[in-house]
Amino acid sequence: MATRSTSTGPLRRFAKAVRRAAGWRPGAVVAGPYGTVMTYAPKPDGRPDPGEIVWTWVPYEDDPSQGKDRPVLLVGRRGTNLVAVMMTSKDHDRDAADEARWGRYWMDIGSGAWDRQRRPSEVRLDRLIEVEEADVRREGAVLERTIFDRVVAGVVKHAA
Repeated sequence: MATRSTSTGPLRRFAKAVRRAAGWRPGAVVAGPYGTVMTYAPKPDGRPDPGEIVWTWVPYEDDPSQGKDRPVLLVGRRGTNLVAVMMTSKDHDRDAADEARWGRYWMDIGSGAWDRQRRPSEVRLDRLIEVEEADVRREGAVLERTIFDRVVAGVVKHAA
């Protein structure tokens, strides 16, 4: 069971400011790009829900007929499908300016149970991936709400 911190540290204040700036309120639904409905809704029912990290097939951008099985963070729904942002353990902070020049934006989300080696992970904010529920291979973990809120604010800003 997840526990909730009652601290009012700088990260918590920052997350609150981001949510306020994005119009986010507890239980709020954010209208995202391309008709995506983004809301934090993880449920321990064995089915994939927004706010959860799962594994699925992600096509390569330059050749959608190819791709690889990788973790994604589910950020919302579009119709009956799930909408996700891809994850990586590769550190893009070192080349953030070059990535941004090519229209790629990344956000650190830390480490968690989705990676057996507990490596720090990043999510890509500018590329939304539509996933059918049947294509989810396995669930990895539930992302903390404050981090999810930061990711959604980044997606709203960068995915167009």
